This record gives sequence, structure tokens and C-alpha cells, in this order.
Amino acid sequence: MGSTFSRITTKGRHHLPKSGPYVVACNHFSDYDPLFFSYAIQKPINFIAASDQELDWIFAWAPFIYGWIPVNRKSLSPSTIKRSLSILKKNEILGIFPDGGVSYNLLSKPKKGAVFLSTLGNAPIVPMSIYGAERAWKGALKGVRSRICINIGKPFGPYDITGSKIQKEDQINKVGEKMMRRIAALLPKNRRGHGYDEEKIGRLQKENGFIPDHHVFFKELPEET
Repeated sequence: MGSTFSRITTKGRHHLPKSGPYVVACNHFSDYDPLFFSYAIQKPINFIAASDQELDWIFAWAPFIYGWIPVNRKSLSPSTIKRSLSILKKNEILGIFPDGGVSYNLLSKPKKGAVFLSTLGNAPIVPMSIYGAERAWKGALKGVRSRICINIGKPFGPYDITGSKIQKEDQINKVGEKMMRRIAALLPKNRRGHGYDEEKIGRLQKENGFIPDHHVFFKELPEET
């Protein structure tokens, strides 16, 4: 479905572990990202999705197809933690958009869920980026196969989070920053947002073995006014 309506370039698929468990953490610029997320991984994925988000009727089938695990964006409920950990214990893959919702253009600050579940489930985190899907549907309606880039980075973690509640929270926040930096290294500079150390980004890109493609998206489609 994705390759029919768009031109997809995937880099770094060799970084994916041969087997689970692992957590895939990806930016979220588009409502259509889960489609391309699945296209990139090419294995069954259990998605964590915000329980308070609204879905257009045309996407009502998505939770049943993707097996979404509902989560409160303000706090992880015991049921969400239990279901997520049971997935990781079965050596399956957990898919998370760590910024907690569609940010459309630039990376947002991460929620704590991805790092927290990676730690509890003793599962590494695989950073991934998807960009270009933001207007893929509109392009398809106009007969344009839009270009979409998917980049997969080298896995990292899991980390041993110990100490008092305050110390654990501080460690989770720091690992969360590292995670977003790794995702940023998989995006062109104009899609990362601000505050990323270019030297560190460069080292991560060298570690991944590639630099993200940079191009003008949807030049076939005039911008809306």
C-alpha cells in the first residue's frame, strides 16, 4: 500500500536486531506514520497509541489492524505497563512515538514511556525517522507519488536505572534526551528542531553509516495559503 502511493527510500534496515525484544522509537510528523513504520520494520509490531486521540472514520480500522495499546499521554497506567511488558517478555517488538503525538514538522520533547518500558523490559531502543509522509495522502489524490524517507539507526541501551525516585526520573530524562538526539541524527537539519549539538549529531551519523537525505518535499504540490 505504501509503495503503491509513494516512493519510499529506507536506509539502515540492517541495524534492526534479528529478533526481539526491542523498542522502536520514531518521530511523528504525520497521521500516516504507522503505515510506513510497519513498511520499514516488516515484522509484526505492537504500537502504543494515545487513548485520547481522535481518528477520522476512514482510519477506524487501524487500531484493529495494528493492535494498538492505549496509553494516557500524561501518565502510564498499570494496565499499559503490564501489556507492554508482556509483549517484550514474548520477545516481540514495541513501537512508540516518544513525543506523545503528531508534531507535524519538528521533533518535540520526549515523554518518559519509551525509556521506562525499555528499562523494565530489558529491551534495546532502535531509533527511527520517517519524513515526507505529511502530505502523501494529498499527493496520492492528485496522482503524485510523494517521496518518503525512512532511516533506521543503531540500537542503544537498555540502561540500568537505579536510585531514588528523583534520581530515576533524572536518569530517564537524560536517556530520553539521548534518544531524541539519535532520532534527530536520522533527520535532515531543517526537520530536527533546535538545541542539537551538531558535533554529536555528526558522530551519531558516522555511527549509523549514512547521512539523511535532504531535499525539497512535494515541490509538485503548491503550499496552501
